[in-house]
Amino acid sequence: MNLSTIKTPGVYINEVNAFGNSVVPVATAVPAFIGYTPQAMYEGKSYTNVPRKITSFTDFQAIFCLPDPPAPADPAKQYDPEYYLVAQDSQPTTGDYIMIGTTFYSILPDPNTIYYLYNSIKLFYDNGGGDAYIVSVGPYGEPSGSPATLGDQVVNPNVQLNQLTDGLALLEQEQEPTMYICPEATLLSVDNNSSLMKAMLLQSSSMQTSVSIFDIIGGNDPNPLNYMDDIDAFRNGTGSNGLDFGTAYYPFVGTTVMQTSDIDYTNLFGGDVTQLQPLLSPPDNPNATVDTIIANIQNPPGGEALTVSQYNNSLLTASPTYGTIIAAVLQNANVLPPSGGMAGVITVTDNQVGPWESPANTSMGDVISLPIKLTGAQQGDLNVDAISGKSINAIRFFNGLGILIWGARTLDGNSQDWRYLSVRRTMTFLEQSSKLAANAYVFAPNTKNTWESVKAMIGSFLNDIWKQGGLQGASAADAFSVECGLGSTMTSEDILNGFMNVTVKVAIVRPAEFIVLTFQQQMATSS
Repeated sequence: MNLSTIKTPGVYINEVNAFGNSVVPVATAVPAFIGYTPQAMYEGKSYTNVPRKITSFTDFQAIFCLPDPPAPADPAKQYDPEYYLVAQDSQPTTGDYIMIGTTFYSILPDPNTIYYLYNSIKLFYDNGGGDAYIVSVGPYGEPSGSPATLGDQVVNPNVQLNQLTDGLALLEQEQEPTMYICPEATLLSVDNNSSLMKAMLLQSSSMQTSVSIFDIIGGNDPNPLNYMDDIDAFRNGTGSNGLDFGTAYYPFVGTTVMQTSDIDYTNLFGGDVTQLQPLLSPPDNPNATVDTIIANIQNPPGGEALTVSQYNNSLLTASPTYGTIIAAVLQNANVLPPSGGMAGVITVTDNQVGPWESPANTSMGDVISLPIKLTGAQQGDLNVDAISGKSINAIRFFNGLGILIWGARTLDGNSQDWRYLSVRRTMTFLEQSSKLAANAYVFAPNTKNTWESVKAMIGSFLNDIWKQGGLQGASAADAFSVECGLGSTMTSEDILNGFMNVTVKVAIVRPAEFIVLTFQQQMATSS
Protein backbone atom coordinates (compact mmCIF):
# COMPACT_ATOMS: atom_id res chain seq x y z
CA MET A 1 0.00 0.00 0.00
CA ASN A 2 1.33 3.41 -0.98
CA LEU A 3 0.74 5.66 2.06
CA SER A 4 0.84 8.82 -0.07
CA THR A 5 -2.45 7.77 -1.71
CA ILE A 6 -4.33 7.71 1.64
CA LYS A 7 -6.30 10.94 2.05
CA THR A 8 -9.47 9.90 3.88
CA PRO A 9 -9.44 9.20 7.65
CA GLY A 10 -10.17 5.54 8.48
CA VAL A 11 -8.69 2.09 8.97
CA TYR A 12 -6.78 0.46 6.12
CA ILE A 13 -5.50 -3.08 5.65
CA ASN A 14 -2.14 -3.71 4.09
CA GLU A 15 -1.61 -7.37 3.12
CA VAL A 16 2.01 -8.53 2.92
CA ASN A 17 2.96 -11.71 1.06
CA ALA A 18 4.33 -14.28 3.48
CA PHE A 19 5.71 -16.52 0.77
CA GLY A 20 7.83 -15.69 -2.22
CA ASN A 21 7.29 -16.83 -5.77
CA SER A 22 7.84 -20.50 -6.51
CA VAL A 23 9.02 -22.48 -9.51
CA VAL A 24 6.30 -24.56 -11.16
CA PRO A 25 7.92 -27.61 -12.80
CA VAL A 26 7.25 -27.78 -16.54
CA ALA A 27 5.89 -30.93 -18.16
CA THR A 28 8.70 -33.20 -19.29
CA ALA A 29 6.94 -35.82 -21.44
CA VAL A 30 4.90 -34.12 -24.16
CA PRO A 31 5.78 -35.56 -27.58
CA ALA A 32 4.93 -33.81 -30.83
CA PHE A 33 4.17 -36.21 -33.67
CA ILE A 34 4.57 -34.97 -37.24
CA GLY A 35 3.16 -36.94 -40.15
CA TYR A 36 0.17 -38.07 -42.16
CA THR A 37 -3.26 -38.84 -40.74
CA PRO A 38 -6.49 -40.30 -42.20
CA GLN A 39 -7.99 -36.82 -41.99
CA ALA A 40 -7.63 -33.59 -39.99
CA MET A 41 -11.09 -32.12 -39.48
CA TYR A 42 -13.22 -31.43 -36.43
CA GLU A 43 -16.55 -29.61 -36.27
CA GLY A 44 -16.02 -28.15 -39.71
CA LYS A 45 -12.55 -26.81 -38.96
CA SER A 46 -9.42 -28.09 -40.70
CA TYR A 47 -6.47 -29.07 -38.54
CA THR A 48 -4.06 -29.74 -41.38
CA ASN A 49 -0.76 -28.02 -40.55
CA VAL A 50 -2.17 -26.91 -37.19
CA PRO A 51 -0.35 -28.18 -34.06
CA ARG A 52 -3.15 -29.68 -31.99
CA LYS A 53 -2.82 -30.85 -28.41
CA ILE A 54 -4.54 -34.10 -27.48
CA THR A 55 -4.81 -35.87 -24.15
CA SER A 56 -5.94 -39.35 -25.23
CA PHE A 57 -6.33 -41.65 -28.20
CA THR A 58 -10.03 -40.73 -28.18
CA ASP A 59 -9.05 -37.12 -28.88
CA PHE A 60 -6.87 -38.30 -31.75
CA GLN A 61 -9.72 -40.33 -33.20
CA ALA A 62 -12.17 -37.43 -32.97
CA ILE A 63 -9.95 -35.03 -34.91
CA PHE A 64 -7.67 -37.06 -37.11
CA CYS A 65 -9.59 -40.28 -37.90
CA LEU A 66 -12.32 -41.02 -40.42
CA PRO A 67 -15.86 -41.25 -39.01
CA ASP A 68 -17.46 -44.69 -38.99
CA PRO A 69 -20.34 -45.25 -41.42
CA PRO A 70 -23.78 -46.21 -40.08
CA ALA A 71 -24.38 -49.85 -39.08
CA PRO A 72 -24.40 -52.53 -40.34
CA ALA A 73 -21.40 -51.35 -42.37
CA ASP A 74 -17.93 -52.16 -41.06
CA PRO A 75 -16.02 -49.46 -39.14
CA ALA A 76 -13.89 -47.18 -41.31
CA LYS A 77 -10.31 -48.32 -41.86
CA GLN A 78 -7.95 -45.70 -40.50
CA TYR A 79 -4.88 -47.30 -42.01
CA ASP A 80 -5.20 -49.38 -45.18
CA PRO A 81 -1.86 -50.67 -46.50
CA GLU A 82 -1.77 -52.77 -49.64
CA TYR A 83 0.40 -55.85 -50.15
CA TYR A 84 1.29 -58.16 -53.02
CA LEU A 85 2.43 -61.77 -53.04
CA VAL A 86 5.11 -62.08 -55.68
CA ALA A 87 6.25 -65.56 -56.75
CA GLN A 88 10.00 -66.26 -56.51
CA ASP A 89 12.14 -68.85 -58.28
CA SER A 90 13.80 -69.84 -55.01
CA GLN A 91 13.65 -69.13 -51.31
CA PRO A 92 14.15 -65.35 -50.80
CA THR A 93 17.18 -64.28 -48.80
CA THR A 94 15.60 -61.02 -47.69
CA GLY A 95 12.19 -59.77 -46.64
CA ASP A 96 9.12 -61.67 -45.45
CA TYR A 97 7.82 -64.58 -47.49
CA ILE A 98 5.53 -67.59 -47.29
CA MET A 99 5.39 -70.90 -49.10
CA ILE A 100 2.17 -71.89 -50.85
CA GLY A 101 2.33 -75.34 -52.35
CA THR A 102 5.87 -75.61 -53.70
CA THR A 103 6.30 -71.91 -54.54
CA PHE A 104 7.84 -69.18 -52.42
CA TYR A 105 6.02 -65.84 -52.40
CA SER A 106 7.60 -62.62 -51.16
CA ILE A 107 5.29 -60.31 -49.24
CA LEU A 108 5.87 -56.89 -50.74
CA PRO A 109 3.97 -53.69 -49.91
CA ASP A 110 2.77 -51.02 -52.26
CA PRO A 111 5.20 -48.37 -50.95
CA ASN A 112 2.67 -45.58 -51.61
CA THR A 113 0.34 -47.06 -48.99
CA ILE A 114 2.80 -47.47 -46.10
CA TYR A 115 2.50 -44.95 -43.24
CA TYR A 116 3.51 -45.16 -39.60
CA LEU A 117 1.95 -42.27 -37.68
CA TYR A 118 -1.45 -43.80 -36.88
CA ASN A 119 0.00 -47.02 -35.45
CA SER A 120 2.75 -45.05 -33.67
CA ILE A 121 0.10 -43.03 -31.84
CA LYS A 122 -1.58 -46.28 -30.79
CA LEU A 123 1.78 -47.65 -29.63
CA PHE A 124 2.38 -44.42 -27.69
CA TYR A 125 -0.89 -44.70 -25.77
CA ASP A 126 -0.57 -48.46 -25.29
CA ASN A 127 2.71 -47.70 -23.49
CA GLY A 128 1.22 -45.17 -21.09
CA GLY A 129 1.24 -42.01 -23.20
CA GLY A 130 -0.55 -38.85 -22.06
CA ASP A 131 -0.56 -35.34 -23.47
CA ALA A 132 0.78 -34.99 -27.00
CA TYR A 133 0.77 -32.65 -29.97
CA ILE A 134 -0.20 -33.80 -33.45
CA VAL A 135 0.89 -31.97 -36.57
CA SER A 136 -0.96 -33.48 -39.51
CA VAL A 137 0.76 -32.47 -42.74
CA GLY A 138 -1.89 -34.06 -44.93
CA PRO A 139 -3.96 -37.18 -45.68
CA TYR A 140 -2.78 -40.41 -47.26
CA GLY A 141 -1.88 -40.38 -50.95
CA GLU A 142 -3.01 -42.61 -53.78
CA PRO A 143 -1.61 -46.16 -54.13
CA SER A 144 0.76 -46.95 -56.98
CA GLY A 145 -0.91 -50.23 -57.88
CA SER A 146 2.35 -52.18 -57.87
CA PRO A 147 4.62 -53.80 -55.27
CA ALA A 148 7.96 -52.56 -54.05
CA THR A 149 11.09 -54.12 -55.49
CA LEU A 150 12.42 -57.00 -53.43
CA GLY A 151 15.43 -55.91 -51.37
CA ASP A 152 14.93 -52.17 -51.88
CA GLN A 153 14.22 -49.67 -49.13
CA VAL A 154 10.52 -48.78 -48.96
CA VAL A 155 10.27 -45.16 -50.08
CA ASN A 156 6.78 -43.66 -50.13
CA PRO A 157 6.67 -40.85 -52.73
CA ASN A 158 3.55 -39.51 -51.00
CA VAL A 159 5.72 -38.66 -47.96
CA GLN A 160 7.26 -35.32 -48.84
CA LEU A 161 10.28 -33.75 -47.14
CA ASN A 162 8.98 -30.18 -47.52
CA GLN A 163 5.66 -31.09 -45.89
CA LEU A 164 7.38 -32.67 -42.89
CA THR A 165 9.84 -29.77 -42.46
CA ASP A 166 6.97 -27.28 -42.72
CA GLY A 167 5.13 -29.22 -40.01
CA LEU A 168 8.27 -29.20 -37.88
CA ALA A 169 8.64 -25.43 -38.28
CA LEU A 170 5.10 -24.94 -36.92
CA LEU A 171 6.33 -26.26 -33.58
CA GLU A 172 8.65 -23.28 -33.18
CA GLN A 173 5.63 -21.45 -31.77
CA GLU A 174 4.93 -24.20 -29.22
CA GLN A 175 6.99 -24.27 -26.02
CA GLU A 176 5.31 -27.26 -24.38
CA PRO A 177 6.48 -30.21 -26.54
CA THR A 178 9.56 -31.92 -25.15
CA MET A 179 10.02 -34.57 -27.85
CA TYR A 180 9.93 -34.35 -31.64
CA ILE A 181 8.91 -37.57 -33.38
CA CYS A 182 8.44 -38.20 -37.09
CA PRO A 183 7.86 -41.95 -37.62
CA GLU A 184 7.40 -41.58 -41.37
CA ALA A 185 10.87 -40.06 -41.79
CA THR A 186 12.14 -43.57 -42.55
CA LEU A 187 9.87 -43.62 -45.63
CA LEU A 188 11.94 -40.82 -47.18
CA SER A 189 15.04 -41.40 -49.26
CA VAL A 190 18.29 -41.55 -47.31
CA ASP A 191 19.25 -38.02 -48.41
CA ASN A 192 15.85 -36.52 -47.58
CA ASN A 193 15.81 -38.33 -44.25
CA SER A 194 19.20 -36.79 -43.51
CA SER A 195 17.87 -33.30 -44.26
CA LEU A 196 14.89 -33.81 -41.98
CA MET A 197 16.99 -35.13 -39.08
CA LYS A 198 19.37 -32.18 -39.33
CA ALA A 199 16.39 -29.80 -39.28
CA MET A 200 14.96 -31.53 -36.20
CA LEU A 201 18.28 -31.36 -34.35
CA LEU A 202 18.77 -27.71 -35.29
CA GLN A 203 15.31 -26.75 -34.05
CA SER A 204 15.67 -28.81 -30.86
CA SER A 205 19.04 -27.25 -30.01
CA SER A 206 17.97 -23.69 -30.85
CA MET A 207 14.76 -23.89 -28.81
CA GLN A 208 16.36 -25.94 -26.01
CA THR A 209 12.99 -27.31 -24.99
CA SER A 210 12.90 -30.75 -26.62
CA VAL A 211 14.85 -33.75 -27.84
CA SER A 212 14.39 -35.46 -31.20
CA ILE A 213 13.79 -39.22 -31.20
CA PHE A 214 14.97 -40.91 -34.39
CA ASP A 215 14.29 -44.22 -36.08
CA ILE A 216 16.81 -45.75 -38.48
CA ILE A 217 16.18 -46.60 -42.12
CA GLY A 218 16.66 -50.33 -42.61
CA GLY A 219 15.65 -51.18 -39.05
CA ASN A 220 12.48 -52.89 -40.28
CA ASP A 221 14.34 -55.61 -42.19
CA PRO A 222 18.04 -55.56 -41.27
CA ASN A 223 20.45 -57.86 -43.02
CA PRO A 224 22.35 -59.79 -40.32
CA LEU A 225 25.58 -59.49 -42.32
CA ASN A 226 25.62 -55.84 -43.41
CA TYR A 227 23.15 -54.06 -41.12
CA MET A 228 26.01 -51.77 -40.06
CA ASP A 229 25.77 -50.14 -43.50
CA ASP A 230 22.40 -48.73 -42.39
CA ILE A 231 23.93 -47.58 -39.11
CA ASP A 232 26.78 -45.86 -40.94
CA ALA A 233 24.33 -44.15 -43.31
CA PHE A 234 22.35 -42.90 -40.30
CA ARG A 235 25.44 -41.58 -38.53
CA ASN A 236 26.62 -39.84 -41.68
CA GLY A 237 23.19 -38.30 -42.16
CA THR A 238 22.73 -36.62 -38.79
CA GLY A 239 25.49 -34.05 -39.20
CA SER A 240 27.41 -32.63 -36.24
CA ASN A 241 25.11 -29.98 -34.74
CA GLY A 242 22.74 -30.45 -31.82
CA LEU A 243 23.70 -34.08 -31.23
CA ASP A 244 23.00 -33.84 -27.50
CA PHE A 245 19.39 -33.03 -28.35
CA GLY A 246 18.93 -36.24 -30.36
CA THR A 247 18.60 -39.93 -29.56
CA ALA A 248 18.06 -42.97 -31.76
CA TYR A 249 16.73 -46.52 -31.26
CA TYR A 250 17.39 -49.66 -33.29
CA PRO A 251 15.89 -51.86 -34.70
CA PHE A 252 12.18 -51.59 -35.49
CA VAL A 253 9.84 -53.64 -33.27
CA GLY A 254 7.30 -56.33 -34.09
CA THR A 255 4.05 -55.39 -32.39
CA THR A 256 0.44 -56.44 -31.87
CA VAL A 257 -0.95 -52.97 -32.59
CA MET A 258 -2.85 -54.18 -35.64
CA GLN A 259 -5.22 -57.11 -35.17
CA THR A 260 -6.51 -59.78 -37.56
CA SER A 261 -9.62 -57.72 -38.23
CA ASP A 262 -7.46 -54.87 -39.59
CA ILE A 263 -6.19 -56.89 -42.58
CA ASP A 264 -8.44 -58.60 -45.14
CA TYR A 265 -8.64 -59.36 -48.85
CA THR A 266 -9.03 -55.67 -49.71
CA ASN A 267 -5.42 -55.22 -48.54
CA LEU A 268 -4.16 -57.82 -51.05
CA PHE A 269 -3.36 -57.11 -54.70
CA GLY A 270 -5.01 -53.70 -54.48
CA GLY A 271 -8.31 -55.38 -53.61
CA ASP A 272 -8.32 -57.42 -56.84
CA VAL A 273 -9.66 -60.81 -55.70
CA THR A 274 -9.03 -62.32 -59.15
CA GLN A 275 -5.30 -62.27 -58.32
CA LEU A 276 -5.96 -63.84 -54.93
CA GLN A 277 -8.18 -66.63 -56.24
CA PRO A 278 -5.44 -68.77 -57.90
CA LEU A 279 -3.58 -68.91 -54.57
CA LEU A 280 -6.62 -70.09 -52.62
CA SER A 281 -8.18 -72.24 -55.32
CA PRO A 282 -5.43 -73.41 -57.71
CA PRO A 283 -6.44 -75.27 -60.88
CA ASP A 284 -4.79 -78.47 -59.66
CA ASN A 285 -6.59 -78.36 -56.32
CA PRO A 286 -9.73 -76.21 -56.62
CA ASN A 287 -11.71 -75.04 -53.60
CA ALA A 288 -15.35 -74.70 -54.59
CA THR A 289 -16.29 -72.79 -51.44
CA VAL A 290 -13.60 -70.20 -52.07
CA ASP A 291 -14.71 -69.87 -55.70
CA THR A 292 -18.28 -69.22 -54.54
CA ILE A 293 -17.24 -66.61 -51.98
CA ILE A 294 -15.08 -64.74 -54.48
CA ALA A 295 -17.87 -64.86 -57.05
CA ASN A 296 -20.23 -63.34 -54.49
CA ILE A 297 -17.70 -60.62 -53.69
CA GLN A 298 -17.53 -59.67 -57.37
CA ASN A 299 -21.25 -60.06 -58.08
CA PRO A 300 -23.36 -60.12 -54.89
CA PRO A 301 -26.40 -62.39 -55.30
CA GLY A 302 -29.60 -60.42 -55.37
CA GLY A 303 -27.58 -57.22 -55.50
CA GLU A 304 -27.12 -57.18 -51.70
CA ALA A 305 -23.49 -57.54 -50.71
CA LEU A 306 -22.31 -58.69 -47.33
CA THR A 307 -19.83 -56.57 -45.40
CA VAL A 308 -16.10 -56.99 -46.00
CA SER A 309 -15.67 -58.52 -42.56
CA GLN A 310 -18.36 -61.11 -43.32
CA TYR A 311 -16.72 -62.13 -46.58
CA ASN A 312 -13.35 -62.13 -44.83
CA ASN A 313 -14.57 -64.45 -42.08
CA SER A 314 -16.01 -66.76 -44.73
CA LEU A 315 -12.67 -66.94 -46.52
CA LEU A 316 -10.85 -67.63 -43.25
CA THR A 317 -13.19 -70.55 -42.62
CA ALA A 318 -13.05 -71.88 -46.17
CA SER A 319 -9.28 -71.67 -46.75
CA PRO A 320 -6.43 -72.33 -44.33
CA THR A 321 -4.11 -70.83 -46.94
CA TYR A 322 -5.99 -67.54 -46.74
CA GLY A 323 -5.50 -67.50 -42.97
CA THR A 324 -1.78 -68.09 -43.46
CA ILE A 325 -1.55 -65.20 -45.93
CA ILE A 326 -3.43 -62.80 -43.65
CA ALA A 327 -1.23 -63.75 -40.67
CA ALA A 328 1.96 -63.20 -42.67
CA VAL A 329 0.79 -59.84 -44.03
CA LEU A 330 -0.34 -58.77 -40.56
CA GLN A 331 3.07 -59.63 -39.14
CA ASN A 332 4.74 -57.44 -41.76
CA ALA A 333 2.34 -54.54 -41.19
CA ASN A 334 2.95 -54.73 -37.44
CA VAL A 335 6.68 -54.00 -37.71
CA LEU A 336 6.87 -50.38 -36.57
CA PRO A 337 9.46 -47.72 -35.79
CA PRO A 338 10.13 -47.73 -32.03
CA SER A 339 9.97 -43.94 -31.53
CA GLY A 340 6.24 -43.84 -30.70
CA GLY A 341 6.55 -46.59 -28.10
CA MET A 342 9.65 -44.92 -26.64
CA ALA A 343 7.66 -41.72 -26.14
CA GLY A 344 5.18 -43.73 -24.08
CA VAL A 345 7.94 -45.40 -22.05
CA ILE A 346 9.52 -42.00 -21.34
CA THR A 347 6.13 -40.65 -20.24
CA VAL A 348 5.64 -43.47 -17.73
CA THR A 349 9.21 -43.16 -16.44
CA ASP A 350 8.85 -39.41 -15.96
CA ASN A 351 5.50 -39.75 -14.20
CA GLN A 352 6.70 -42.49 -11.86
CA VAL A 353 10.16 -41.10 -11.05
CA GLY A 354 11.30 -38.10 -13.10
CA PRO A 355 13.33 -37.21 -16.19
CA TRP A 356 16.51 -38.10 -14.31
CA GLU A 357 15.51 -41.78 -14.50
CA SER A 358 16.82 -43.40 -17.68
CA PRO A 359 14.05 -44.89 -19.88
CA ALA A 360 15.97 -48.16 -20.18
CA ASN A 361 16.12 -51.70 -18.79
CA THR A 362 12.38 -51.87 -19.23
CA SER A 363 10.04 -53.45 -21.73
CA MET A 364 7.80 -51.85 -24.32
CA GLY A 365 4.12 -52.79 -24.38
CA ASP A 366 2.66 -54.51 -27.47
CA VAL A 367 6.15 -55.56 -28.61
CA ILE A 368 6.51 -59.31 -29.20
CA SER A 369 9.41 -59.69 -31.64
CA LEU A 370 12.45 -58.05 -33.21
CA PRO A 371 13.62 -58.25 -36.84
CA ILE A 372 17.18 -58.83 -35.58
CA LYS A 373 18.43 -60.12 -32.23
CA LEU A 374 21.55 -58.16 -31.42
CA THR A 375 24.28 -59.66 -29.27
CA GLY A 376 26.32 -57.80 -26.68
CA ALA A 377 29.24 -57.56 -29.09
CA GLN A 378 27.03 -56.20 -31.85
CA GLN A 379 25.54 -53.62 -29.53
CA GLY A 380 29.02 -52.45 -28.63
CA ASP A 381 29.43 -51.06 -32.15
CA LEU A 382 26.14 -49.20 -31.76
CA ASN A 383 26.69 -47.88 -28.25
CA VAL A 384 30.23 -46.60 -28.71
CA ASP A 385 31.59 -45.32 -32.01
CA ALA A 386 35.16 -44.08 -31.86
CA ILE A 387 34.93 -42.13 -35.12
CA SER A 388 31.68 -40.18 -34.90
CA GLY A 389 30.82 -40.73 -31.24
CA LYS A 390 27.17 -41.10 -32.24
CA SER A 391 25.61 -43.62 -29.90
CA ILE A 392 22.55 -45.64 -30.91
CA ASN A 393 20.36 -47.29 -28.30
CA ALA A 394 19.64 -50.96 -28.89
CA ILE A 395 16.41 -52.83 -28.28
CA ARG A 396 17.39 -56.39 -27.44
CA PHE A 397 16.00 -59.78 -26.55
CA PHE A 398 17.21 -61.50 -23.37
CA ASN A 399 16.39 -65.09 -22.43
CA GLY A 400 14.04 -65.17 -19.49
CA LEU A 401 13.48 -61.42 -19.59
CA GLY A 402 12.04 -60.78 -23.02
CA ILE A 403 12.58 -57.66 -25.11
CA LEU A 404 14.17 -54.74 -23.26
CA ILE A 405 15.28 -51.22 -24.13
CA TRP A 406 19.03 -51.56 -23.58
CA GLY A 407 20.45 -48.10 -24.07
CA ALA A 408 20.13 -44.62 -22.57
CA ARG A 409 22.38 -42.35 -24.62
CA THR A 410 22.05 -39.30 -26.80
CA LEU A 411 23.75 -39.05 -30.18
CA ASP A 412 26.55 -37.10 -28.48
CA GLY A 413 28.24 -40.22 -27.16
CA ASN A 414 31.71 -38.67 -26.87
CA SER A 415 30.57 -35.84 -24.60
CA GLN A 416 31.10 -36.29 -20.89
CA ASP A 417 28.45 -33.62 -20.27
CA TRP A 418 25.66 -34.75 -22.60
CA ARG A 419 26.30 -38.44 -23.21
CA TYR A 420 23.17 -39.60 -21.40
CA LEU A 421 19.59 -38.90 -22.38
CA SER A 422 18.48 -38.55 -18.75
CA VAL A 423 21.11 -35.85 -18.13
CA ARG A 424 20.07 -33.88 -21.21
CA ARG A 425 16.36 -34.08 -20.34
CA THR A 426 16.92 -33.26 -16.66
CA MET A 427 18.92 -30.15 -17.54
CA THR A 428 16.25 -29.06 -19.99
CA PHE A 429 13.62 -29.58 -17.29
CA LEU A 430 15.55 -27.54 -14.73
CA GLU A 431 16.42 -24.78 -17.18
CA GLN A 432 12.92 -24.32 -18.57
CA SER A 433 11.23 -24.49 -15.16
CA SER A 434 13.59 -21.86 -13.75
CA LYS A 435 13.35 -19.70 -16.86
CA LEU A 436 9.55 -19.53 -16.75
CA ALA A 437 9.57 -18.76 -13.03
CA ALA A 438 12.14 -15.99 -13.51
CA ASN A 439 9.80 -14.21 -15.93
CA ALA A 440 8.02 -12.81 -12.88
CA TYR A 441 11.11 -10.69 -12.16
CA VAL A 442 11.47 -9.10 -15.57
CA PHE A 443 11.45 -5.31 -15.00
CA ALA A 444 11.71 -5.81 -11.21
CA PRO A 445 14.26 -3.53 -9.47
CA ASN A 446 17.73 -4.92 -10.00
CA THR A 447 18.53 -4.77 -6.28
CA LYS A 448 19.59 -7.07 -3.49
CA ASN A 449 15.98 -7.81 -2.48
CA THR A 450 15.24 -9.10 -5.98
CA TRP A 451 18.47 -11.09 -6.10
CA GLU A 452 17.70 -12.80 -2.82
CA SER A 453 14.14 -13.58 -3.94
CA VAL A 454 15.40 -15.19 -7.15
CA LYS A 455 18.02 -17.19 -5.26
CA ALA A 456 15.47 -18.40 -2.73
CA MET A 457 12.94 -19.31 -5.43
CA ILE A 458 15.36 -21.36 -7.54
CA GLY A 459 17.09 -22.81 -4.49
CA SER A 460 13.81 -24.06 -3.04
CA PHE A 461 12.92 -25.68 -6.37
CA LEU A 462 16.29 -27.42 -6.67
CA ASN A 463 16.09 -28.57 -3.07
CA ASP A 464 12.80 -30.34 -3.86
CA ILE A 465 14.37 -32.00 -6.90
CA TRP A 466 17.33 -33.13 -4.77
CA LYS A 467 14.98 -34.67 -2.21
CA GLN A 468 13.23 -36.56 -5.04
CA GLY A 469 16.56 -38.02 -6.16
CA GLY A 470 17.07 -35.88 -9.24
CA LEU A 471 20.38 -34.41 -8.00
CA GLN A 472 23.26 -36.22 -6.38
CA GLY A 473 25.00 -35.23 -3.18
CA ALA A 474 24.94 -36.07 0.51
CA SER A 475 23.56 -32.62 1.26
CA ALA A 476 21.77 -29.88 -0.63
CA ALA A 477 24.99 -27.89 -0.70
CA ASP A 478 26.67 -30.78 -2.53
CA ALA A 479 23.80 -31.04 -5.00
CA PHE A 480 23.41 -27.46 -6.19
CA SER A 481 24.29 -23.83 -5.70
CA VAL A 482 22.57 -20.61 -6.80
CA GLU A 483 24.44 -17.32 -7.01
CA CYS A 484 23.08 -13.87 -7.90
CA GLY A 485 24.46 -10.54 -6.84
CA LEU A 486 26.81 -7.64 -7.39
CA GLY A 487 30.38 -8.79 -7.18
CA SER A 488 29.55 -12.47 -7.63
CA THR A 489 27.61 -12.76 -10.89
CA MET A 490 27.25 -9.11 -11.92
CA THR A 491 29.31 -6.00 -12.31
CA SER A 492 28.15 -2.42 -11.97
CA GLU A 493 28.14 -2.19 -15.74
CA ASP A 494 25.79 -5.20 -15.94
CA ILE A 495 23.34 -3.42 -13.66
CA LEU A 496 23.52 -0.23 -15.71
CA ASN A 497 22.79 -2.28 -18.83
CA GLY A 498 19.80 -3.98 -17.19
CA PHE A 499 21.31 -7.44 -16.77
CA MET A 500 20.61 -9.65 -13.76
CA ASN A 501 22.87 -12.69 -13.99
CA VAL A 502 22.04 -15.86 -12.08
CA THR A 503 24.53 -18.73 -11.92
CA VAL A 504 23.13 -22.16 -11.12
CA LYS A 505 25.32 -25.22 -10.64
CA VAL A 506 23.75 -28.66 -10.34
CA ALA A 507 25.13 -32.17 -9.86
CA ILE A 508 22.99 -34.27 -12.19
CA VAL A 509 22.41 -37.95 -11.50
CA ARG A 510 24.02 -40.19 -14.13
CA PRO A 511 23.04 -43.78 -14.90
CA ALA A 512 25.22 -46.73 -13.90
CA GLU A 513 25.71 -47.87 -17.46
CA PHE A 514 28.63 -50.21 -16.81
CA ILE A 515 28.54 -52.24 -13.59
CA VAL A 516 31.82 -54.04 -12.93
CA LEU A 517 31.85 -56.85 -10.38
CA THR A 518 35.29 -57.88 -9.11
CA PHE A 519 35.67 -61.42 -7.80
CA GLN A 520 38.77 -62.86 -6.18
CA GLN A 521 39.43 -66.25 -4.63
CA GLN A 522 40.58 -66.45 -1.06
CA MET A 523 42.02 -69.28 1.00
CA ALA A 524 39.67 -71.33 3.13
CA THR A 525 39.72 -70.41 6.81
CA SER A 526 38.85 -72.48 9.85
CA SER A 527 35.54 -71.86 11.54
